[in-house]
Amino acid sequence: QVQLVESGGGLVQAGGSLRLSCAASGRTFSTYAMGWFRQAPGKEREFVAAISRSGRRTYYADSRFTISRDNAKNTLYLQMNSLKPEDTAVYYCAAVDLGWNLSDVRTKQREYDYWGQGTQVTVSS
Repeated sequence: QVQLVESGGGLVQAGGSLRLSCAASGRTFSTYAMGWFRQAPGKEREFVAAISRSGRRTYYADSRFTISRDNAKNTLYLQMNSLKPEDTAVYYCAAVDLGWNLSDVRTKQREYDYWGQGTQVTVSS
């Protein structure tokens, strides 16, 4: 089992940048493929980005964002650039154990087993 804690959210002006972090503890971080999702007020939670266990494969819903991981530091990152007011949401990291599979990513919420508590990102216009 893995525990996930997000940080790095806050208030930023439109056009600015933020880097979110997700610290993992418990079972070995590199065991898990990881993803970022977000949920805006009154909307369903949606996929943002995903990364494979090895970090060599990534997948995005938006090219302004970059997902990365440091398996030595047990940390997942989301670099967000050119932020827009519509990016305002609670951002969640999530983990799924894909066993021996080092290269696959997952993009659907139901495919993930573990979730953090979320970090709020607010983009002002």
